[in-house]
Amino acid sequence: MKNIKLFALITALIFNYNVFFSQKDNDKVKISTALNGFKFRSVGPAFMAGRIADIAIDPSNQNRWYVAVGSGGLWKTDNAGTTWTPLTESQPFYSTGCVTIDPTNNATIWLGTGENVGGRHVGIGHGVYKSNDGGNSWKCMGLKKSEHISKIIVHPNNSNVIWLASQGPLWSSGGERGLYKSTDGGKSWKNTLEINEWTGITELVIHPNDPNTLYAASWQRHRNVASYMGGGPGTSIYKSTDGGEHWFKIDKGLPKSNLGKIGLAISPMQPNVLYAAVETDRRKGAFYKSENSGGNWKKMSETVSGGTGPHYYQELYASPHKFDKLYLMNVRVLVSENGGKDFYTMKEKKKHSDNHAMVFKANDPNYILVGTDGGIYETFDDTKNWKFAANLPITQFYKLAVDDAEPFYNIYGGTQDNNTQGGPSRTFRSNGITNSDWYVVLGGDGHQPATEPSNPNIIYAQSQEGYIHRIDKTNGEAVSIRPQEGVNDPYERFNWDAPILISQHDSKRVYFASQRIWRSENRGDSWKTISGDLTKNEERFSLPIMGKKQSFDNAWDVYAMSTYNTITSLAESKINENVLYAGTDDGIIQYTRDGGENWTKKTVDMLPGVPTSAFVNDIKADLFDEKTAYIALDNHKFGDYQPYLFKTTNGGDKWVSITNGIPKGTLVWRIVQDHVNPNLLFLGTEYGVYVSLNKGEKWHKFSNGLPTIPVRDLTIQKRENDLVLATFGRSFYVMDDFSPLREITESTIQKDAILFSPRKGLQYQQMYGGTSSSGSANFIAKNPEYGTTISYYLKNGHTSIKSARKKSEVAGKVDSWIMEELNNAGYTLKSLPESDIEEVVRKTNLDKETIKKVLETMNKMKEGMDIEFPGWDALDKEKNEIKPEIILKITDENGNMISQISAPYSKGLNRVNWNLTKRLTTTVRASSKKNKYDGSLRVNADPGKYQVSLYQRHGKEMSLLDGPRLFEVKQIRKNTLENPMKETHGEYYQELALFTSKVRITENQFEKANKTLITMKNNLKYIKQNSVEITKEIYNLINTMESLQKQIEGSNARSEVGEKDFQTLNGRLYNARGGWRPNSYGPTELHMESFKMAKEIYNQTYPNVENYISKVKSIKNKFIENGGPIIIE
Repeated sequence: MKNIKLFALITALIFNYNVFFSQKDNDKVKISTALNGFKFRSVGPAFMAGRIADIAIDPSNQNRWYVAVGSGGLWKTDNAGTTWTPLTESQPFYSTGCVTIDPTNNATIWLGTGENVGGRHVGIGHGVYKSNDGGNSWKCMGLKKSEHISKIIVHPNNSNVIWLASQGPLWSSGGERGLYKSTDGGKSWKNTLEINEWTGITELVIHPNDPNTLYAASWQRHRNVASYMGGGPGTSIYKSTDGGEHWFKIDKGLPKSNLGKIGLAISPMQPNVLYAAVETDRRKGAFYKSENSGGNWKKMSETVSGGTGPHYYQELYASPHKFDKLYLMNVRVLVSENGGKDFYTMKEKKKHSDNHAMVFKANDPNYILVGTDGGIYETFDDTKNWKFAANLPITQFYKLAVDDAEPFYNIYGGTQDNNTQGGPSRTFRSNGITNSDWYVVLGGDGHQPATEPSNPNIIYAQSQEGYIHRIDKTNGEAVSIRPQEGVNDPYERFNWDAPILISQHDSKRVYFASQRIWRSENRGDSWKTISGDLTKNEERFSLPIMGKKQSFDNAWDVYAMSTYNTITSLAESKINENVLYAGTDDGIIQYTRDGGENWTKKTVDMLPGVPTSAFVNDIKADLFDEKTAYIALDNHKFGDYQPYLFKTTNGGDKWVSITNGIPKGTLVWRIVQDHVNPNLLFLGTEYGVYVSLNKGEKWHKFSNGLPTIPVRDLTIQKRENDLVLATFGRSFYVMDDFSPLREITESTIQKDAILFSPRKGLQYQQMYGGTSSSGSANFIAKNPEYGTTISYYLKNGHTSIKSARKKSEVAGKVDSWIMEELNNAGYTLKSLPESDIEEVVRKTNLDKETIKKVLETMNKMKEGMDIEFPGWDALDKEKNEIKPEIILKITDENGNMISQISAPYSKGLNRVNWNLTKRLTTTVRASSKKNKYDGSLRVNADPGKYQVSLYQRHGKEMSLLDGPRLFEVKQIRKNTLENPMKETHGEYYQELALFTSKVRITENQFEKANKTLITMKNNLKYIKQNSVEITKEIYNLINTMESLQKQIEGSNARSEVGEKDFQTLNGRLYNARGGWRPNSYGPTELHMESFKMAKEIYNQTYPNVENYISKVKSIKNKFIENGGPIIIE
């Protein structure tokens, strides 16, 4: 009875409707259903990976690693990096800072979100998460305002005791920062070390033999758009001797200035020895050692992490194999073998720089696993050589561009610390896109690239702060084209990610920006300015940071951040080349209507509800209306994560908010407009993609196939109608052919069915490159399915009689569209009650009240209900139901049937593929599984015009739902040689198909006769009369059968030992087809000769086969007449 009640609960939640949710917008639900039919495709790359924040090796299985990616979620491998599984794809966060395995239960994993570095590009977290099943499922355990969690330690003997170091917000004060302790397995937390509103805990270590003794390093820091202050009086080192309940400073011997980030380690061999890498003033620092458990510190050297600055590194690790051997994370790891007195640079040949995490194996002193800005490396010979895990697609792309190369376009993107990279959107190979297809376009931190329309050999790429180059792909040369200020001009202030724009009116015209706008009419060979300084031109050191204006003697650090007061965004009207827009990092919008002669200034606080400090992430001029433009603003570097998205329809004088449908806390990055439908807009946000079908009036989540990840840039490849994404931590994604979206509106989806026009099908011979024996570690991204994709929309899917019964068996409680929203966001009936309501709201289009009602309904339904028996007649009707089918009929321009495809009968948008071939009609076996025709003889469809129509078939009725829609098949990669037999191919294929059918029929009759004959032989004992005569005839026929089998199939004895034999009839037929897959060259004279020989063999053999079959039929009658059992075939 309990199982019946549970079944009733589940079916009600999935299938049923209730009026108490009926006030919700049903049009939105249908739009969502249509949008869910689209799916993004990951194209990689993984050849340079991305930033690793932390690594944990399972002590019970050292091949199992958990890897926390700074911007890319948590990953797991069970085979030492051969293959990987992402564990947090549908969670509300993407940034992870630390991962910890419970020492008493290795299936329990603790994850701190938000990485613990002070960089300009870090993402925030949403608290601490716990998994009890090795990462398969997660539960938020609180501290959602922590934003950056640096360390989690679980008590070695008590899983209920957890210590958590929270660094707290980088961009603002307050939040949940400090040292938190839980004694109930994370259900509640107590802040036992709270210092001030700007200071959190950056490091935490525990005594290996005494879990009551812990050490913590605090860190006071703050960053905003203009500046970074990396230290303050709150920074220090603390100790607890009562399990973290109380703390006291242990700073004797440490500098008295405002300290910055501190790396802390404890000797696993002599736990009274502590080590500290301490950042002091102006990115300087020193290394300290304590030999009395922190009683006092001794300065060992003036070593500190360098490069970007100590705020980006400073993690410190003590070797478990050698006392006083230390590893300090840095651009290149610094190693000391005498407790910090001297350091040398670790050997890192053929390894990425910028190290952040390090793990050892207790039983192997030569093994080290390291996490860098470029992914994961391991050494098995104590750093002499390194092995790279080249199968993690976690590159952080800032911006992207696509070219119009044929037949497949290329994607280019600038990355965080991994150069500017380029590669194909698809390949000719059947296995897909591999790392070897990608290459480095330009070194350094890559930023916004650009391509020249109609000339895919010209690329523009840049490294940080405007070091732009023009690259000629024909020879690989890169020419520096960075504009230079005049002799008496102030220095040119280029943003870290300076904007570049290729004119839509002249592809040789290039715009580039610093604090002013530069224009080149010759691809950057020369430049002139078309504006003055369009920014506020402030002195950044006079602006408030850490809550007030600061002394110049404090811990300022602007070394590795963007120059301030810079232009960040450019736009040009496609309608009028004189209309330009510019946006800045200090909250200014500028526009000109005369090509730059005069500029109109508008500060962002003049827009409704926008703070003065908002950064202009993007401006786009409307492609169809000169006076319409869009702007995406961003205030996250002041702790404000709200979406600020606006539209003007009067040339910039007035802007209105267009954020309806974008959840709170979802900052916006980039917007792009479709080049065909002016109402269709796409938006890249901090948590995926959104689409608007009505010019921004309403937005819908459009992220099927994406993990939770920032989409910092997106663009449209216009020829292919592809939407291409640059994600900040999961590389590139492509939405192949989004064109059906142009016809999806709230009114069109009221139709019963819509068939959309397919895009051009590219016909070519797929290359079966690579090898199937290269192992499992190779990264391969999928190509779009070969052929052409056919998309259609159904307002209602088919509901079987059985499903309808299930609906009627229980009282309706929850509207099905609500369950659809929840399922699309990754929630199940099991996980929903344990999920946080605010997270559910953010990931779905549901409000709090709706979710609460769902949960209340679930609780009420747990009491169960009676289910009436439907009756045997009703159940038989279910069993015998003839289900309707969706059929796609493809015909050529003359109306000839080319292919019929059985397609899903599912509600919403469906996408199926036609592989650009046609079947040659042969035979189908009645005994085949489901009696389906295998269509084994296929040839390429001819290039040309085709049309497709959408039908519904229900029993004997066939009805047209929509269509026809026209499309084209185009052959690419044409043959060097032309087949002289080409004109005969059509007739030849028909003759081949007819003959193949004839052979198959004969084979089938022969096989049936053989089975009958063997059956008679096995039942001779039942013959009552003439048994000697019949037995003799049967055995004579068996000899005939074996002789014929040898003629048809060859020698069994030869086959058994692998000896070659004569070419059989089927071997000749195989050769007659021209091989085992269709090709555009087609059958040659050789193949046709093979066909002739096949017919000759058939003509020689068939009379004997026919005679044999006739004799089997005759003896069968005798067999039965003389008392043998009746044989049923």
